[in-house]
Amino acid sequence: MNLVIWDIESSSASTDFGSIIEIGGILVDENFNEKDRFNLRCRLPEGEIPQAMALIINKTSVKQLTQVNLSHYQMLGEVEKIFKKWSPAIFLGWSNIGFDDEMIRKEFFKNIRYPYITNASPNKRHDGINIARAAYAIDPNILQTEINEKNNPVFKLESLSRMNGFDSSDAHSAFFDATLTMKILKLIKKKQPQTWDTFLKTSNKSDTETIFKKENIITLNEYFYGKSRLYLCAPLHPKHCIHPIYQWGQAVDLKVDVELLLNMSINELKVEMKKTPKFLRTIRSNKAPIIIEAEYAMKTEPYNAMDPNLIKKRAKLVKENEKFSQNILTALREIAEEKEQLKSQEDIYAEESIYTKFTSNKDTALFPAWHSASWKDKLSLLDKFDDKRLVGFGKKIIYQEAPEVLPKDMLKSIKREIAKRILSKGYEKWWTVPTCFNEIDTLRDKYTNENDQEKLKFLDELNDHVMSIQKKYENA
Repeated sequence: MNLVIWDIESSSASTDFGSIIEIGGILVDENFNEKDRFNLRCRLPEGEIPQAMALIINKTSVKQLTQVNLSHYQMLGEVEKIFKKWSPAIFLGWSNIGFDDEMIRKEFFKNIRYPYITNASPNKRHDGINIARAAYAIDPNILQTEINEKNNPVFKLESLSRMNGFDSSDAHSAFFDATLTMKILKLIKKKQPQTWDTFLKTSNKSDTETIFKKENIITLNEYFYGKSRLYLCAPLHPKHCIHPIYQWGQAVDLKVDVELLLNMSINELKVEMKKTPKFLRTIRSNKAPIIIEAEYAMKTEPYNAMDPNLIKKRAKLVKENEKFSQNILTALREIAEEKEQLKSQEDIYAEESIYTKFTSNKDTALFPAWHSASWKDKLSLLDKFDDKRLVGFGKKIIYQEAPEVLPKDMLKSIKREIAKRILSKGYEKWWTVPTCFNEIDTLRDKYTNENDQEKLKFLDELNDHVMSIQKKYENA
């Protein structure tokens, strides 16, 4: 299967309220031979305030933010076309599952496009950083890494690329970062060919579930507190091994005394689950977990000091005890429901609601016709959507792209809504004009102390740009 290695740069660290301003990708075959590539940059959507630090990191000038050829809406249309043309493929980035994938989903959702383009069948997805951490956990000689002050290896893309002999001077531009990701992954495949295909076997949810339902003992790779660790685990009984709410696989760490757990009540199991180290490990089936053969964890502490027969006995007890697995799932359900009740009751904005309510198939089927219609027709076609969120998104797109087709009262109402958001003096989930001015002042102090004239010049330009937005919306 082909691989799509891609990366984004954004106007903000928020996947809900920020925007993609640059995106690049490379299509390669399974041996990393390049077949196609793209790199696109767009203007910031009208009425959005960017984060200064995000722009400094991805080296975006105010001129690029305001004057490049493509609008944000046009760029996402191009990306959709390219990703469809490149399918079927496994989509990969660097730390993409936590950020880039979330961002593109939410951007497509807000732009009336099908959000799950990178992982809906026939496509699959994985994450370059997961693969690199797992390869390193199996054999630290695979990659040269910097070691931080906590004595842990550093897996930042720029650092890892530099340490392994790749020029990383232009890191944090989308296409360049996609290229660095490709080079690191190609190196891992070359040096550790025996695990490469195994890593990719968890690129979609159903394939992952098939693996842990079938296997008696697995090695699960997890990363936390700066370390990549291998756990020897036994998945629960195949009929009762998936979290009833979150739909993630569940497995027991075989270093614990399983016999002590088997006869515990549901309440006792709940107490036990809160203790550390955890006896129960989660297999995030839809987030490309790393599952490899049992032999890898068996070579590491503490499993290498255990009797292999004891390990097999424990795994058999876990896998075959249906009642125990049912009790675990009941305990997990109760914990999840308790958590849900404690959740904040504050309003969720439409931009944050992608997972709280899925768009209906009826509405999704209307997307292509909406995009191919004229701007005037787009406005009347919004009446056909049942989902009010899509109607709101559609009006905002028309306001940004063709405001002249909107009735005067609607134009005024959209402008007022934007003004209310960006001029707010309260603590908001998005960047406001006051937040941005505060951020610019803080960064100005920092770069004055460092005598960084280039960044100071950029901050002045951004300050002027945000002032012009403020002026425009103050009279809305």
